[in-house]
Amino acid sequence: MLRRLYDWTMAKAAHPYAGAWLALFAFVEASFFPIPPHPLLGLMCLANPKRAVWYAACATAGSVAGGLLGYAIGHFLFASVGAQLLALLHLSHAFPYAACQLRANAFMLIVGKGVTPIPFKLVTITAGFVGVPLGTFIAASLLSRSISFMIVGVLFRVFGAPIKAFIDRYLIWVTLAFVAAVVAGFLAVSLFTGRHGAKSDACSAATMPAGVTAPA
Repeated sequence: MLRRLYDWTMAKAAHPYAGAWLALFAFVEASFFPIPPHPLLGLMCLANPKRAVWYAACATAGSVAGGLLGYAIGHFLFASVGAQLLALLHLSHAFPYAACQLRANAFMLIVGKGVTPIPFKLVTITAGFVGVPLGTFIAASLLSRSISFMIVGVLFRVFGAPIKAFIDRYLIWVTLAFVAAVVAGFLAVSLFTGRHGAKSDACSAATMPAGVTAPA
């Protein structure tokens, strides 16, 4: 079944509108969808290595646009939508720490967390809530997402054939590694909050801002 899904996705990855679908996937992931777009980006790069950098650019543009939606949700609709999204994704406990850190050093935090497995939507929604300057948010998001996706695009552009051979041979293990990376991203939130053994800092004792109640 996994092999059939892989072959089907590879075929679709060669579609003329593949870049648009990738941008859409990256858009929803940056604001509310839990699955990262990197596997789809990788498959599209495998299907057409010469367009790998273009696909990475599509993912970057979609992700930054989706980040703006997440920012808008955090800024205008946090109580009615944003808090519920974070609760559904089990990220509510990380929100106070993220809010504290973003107030202190928004640019470096967005760049840093944008290239880690920690869910990007936590940063985008929280950035909107605390009112990170829009120009700072866009610049930092563009840089972090470019690094994240362009690494994939360049690697597949340069080493497309060997990477495809490796995935074809070890598809199950590659899939398991991806699942582990997604899980690790959500587990890493525990470290992001400064708790569970992580070194304490000024934001470690942060609590929900006044007037904000985390969903049960």
